[in-house]
Amino acid sequence: MVNAGVLRSAAAAIAQRFLIAAMVTAITACSTLLPRSEATTDSPWQSFEEAQRTFDQIIPRKTTVADLRRLKLDPASNPNITILNYSDVIRRFIPSPSIDASSLDTGVQECVKAAIRCQGYEVDHRVLKRSRYGNFWADIFNFRRKIEIIGWRFNAVVLIIDDVVVYKLTGGQPVIHEHEDSNNPLGPLQGAGEAIFH
Repeated sequence: MVNAGVLRSAAAAIAQRFLIAAMVTAITACSTLLPRSEATTDSPWQSFEEAQRTFDQIIPRKTTVADLRRLKLDPASNPNITILNYSDVIRRFIPSPSIDASSLDTGVQECVKAAIRCQGYEVDHRVLKRSRYGNFWADIFNFRRKIEIIGWRFNAVVLIIDDVVVYKLTGGQPVIHEHEDSNNPLGPLQGAGEAIFH
């Protein structure tokens, strides 16, 4: 016959293991409850490469404003496009009197000389996803917060004279991958001292 004390200790050991396993599962599952956010603007492009391929089709002195519309580069329908007037173009390419305009690209020089007949399109498109990760309880009570930021950013400038593109320039970040890690030893009380003095 099995001793009752042995049965009780075996049952306690099983219950303890079950409790530990449940706690580990709960803590692991809690990290999926941390907030996530995504910052993006409406765009015809799903990736940096796709945006670059669109701009690769633009040929200075050949591509027209109608062609740009077909490429979905229309300020009236694409929220990522800012229209640059003549003054904006000068501020962007000649921000200081010390810059010699003759050293600029021919298309930019032509645009500056064309004055009000010149306008530009500036594209600034970004996709950023922010995910908090790490210890759920440390994050919720503001002791330690870890954030992973991934995404991409594409920017470009197109200069146009009399409905024909004379200049284009593209750039950006094909891959954005950053980490933020903030520690607050006092947790939720961290900002209390500052609030008292303000």
